[in-house]
Amino acid sequence: MEEGGEKQWSSLIVPSVLEFVKENNFTTVPSRYVQSDQEKAEILDDSSLSSEIPIIDMKHLCSVSTMDSELKKLDIACQDWGFFQLVNHGIDSSFLEKLETEVQDFFNLSMEEKKKLWQRNGEFEGFGQVNIVSEDQKLDWGDMFILTTEPIRSRKSHLFSVLHPSFRETIETYSYEVKNIAKILFTKMASVLEIKREEMEDLFDDVWQSIKINYYPPCPEPDRVIGLTPHSDAAGLTILLQVNEVEGLQIKKDGKWIVVKPLKHALVVNVGEILEIITNGRYRSVEHRAVVNSDKERLSVAMFHSPGKETVIGPAKSLVDKEKQCLFKSMSTQEFFNAFFAQKLNGKSHLDLMSI
Repeated sequence: MEEGGEKQWSSLIVPSVLEFVKENNFTTVPSRYVQSDQEKAEILDDSSLSSEIPIIDMKHLCSVSTMDSELKKLDIACQDWGFFQLVNHGIDSSFLEKLETEVQDFFNLSMEEKKKLWQRNGEFEGFGQVNIVSEDQKLDWGDMFILTTEPIRSRKSHLFSVLHPSFRETIETYSYEVKNIAKILFTKMASVLEIKREEMEDLFDDVWQSIKINYYPPCPEPDRVIGLTPHSDAAGLTILLQVNEVEGLQIKKDGKWIVVKPLKHALVVNVGEILEIITNGRYRSVEHRAVVNSDKERLSVAMFHSPGKETVIGPAKSLVDKEKQCLFKSMSTQEFFNAFFAQKLNGKSHLDLMSI
C-alpha cells in the first residue's frame, strides 16, 4: 500500500490477548501462543539470573564538573551492555504518574472503544501486534498500541482523533520530553565517539519517533508463552518506561538472560540497530525479550527514535575515516524498515542485511 509515495508497513491482524483473558476462565493456553520446545527451553534457561545494568545520571552527563566521568560510564554502557537506566532525566514525577494512570485506563477501555483504534488492513499502527507475517506464526502473550508521534505530518489522524483529549495531550507532552532526551543522548554519544556533532545532528534533525504501549496480561502457564519475542530493536535509540514496575524485561548478556529491575520513574535506554550501524559497530544493539507471570499484569511505554525515513543511514564518515574500515552498507531509513517489517522478529538476524 502506498501513501504519499511511501510504502506502508503492515502486520496481519490478530485477536486481543487481554480480551481473551477477560472472557475465558482457562487453565491451558491456546496453541497459537504456545512456543515450540526449543523456545520453551530458552525461556526456562537462566531466567532467574539478575544483575544491575548500568545507571546513567542525566544531571551528571550535563554538568561541566561531572560530564567527563559520566561520559565514560555512558560509553562503557553502550559498548558492553547496549542498555542502561537513565535517572534524573528531568521529566516531572507527577507527570509520569499521570501518564502511568492514563496508560492503565487506556488498556481498560471496552472492546467497543478499542475497535475504533484497531489496526487496519495494510497498516501496523493502532492496537494489535507487529511483525506478524503468516497465519500460522506463533503469537506473543501481549497486546500493544503503536503510533507515529514525530514528525507531526506523519501522524495517523484517524487514530489521534479518537484518543481521549487528556491522553492525547499527555502523549504529545511525553513525546516532546523524550525526544529532547534522545537528542541530548545522541549528542553526548557523538562527543565521546568523536563523531562530528553536525553529522549526528543531521541524521536525527527530522527525527522519526513512534510510541509503543505494551500490555502483558497474567498467564496461568507463563513458562509456555513469551510476552515479547527475543529481538533487537531496529531503531536508533529506544527509551522505555516500565509503567507498573513489574519485572519482565530481560536482556541477553554473555549468553545469559538478565532481569532489568525496574527503578521507579527511571527510563530504560537501549541501543538500536541503526545506532550500531552509525557507530560502525562500536555500540551494540542487544537482544532482549519480555516474559510474563501468572498473577501480575505488566505495562510499559517504549519510544523509538530513528532518522527520518528518507535519510540515508550508514557508518558515520568521521568514524570510518578514523578506523579505516566500514562494517555496514548504507541505505535509507525507509528501505531499512521495509526489510524489518517484512519478516517476523528473530534475534539480531535483521542486522545481517546491512553487514558488509
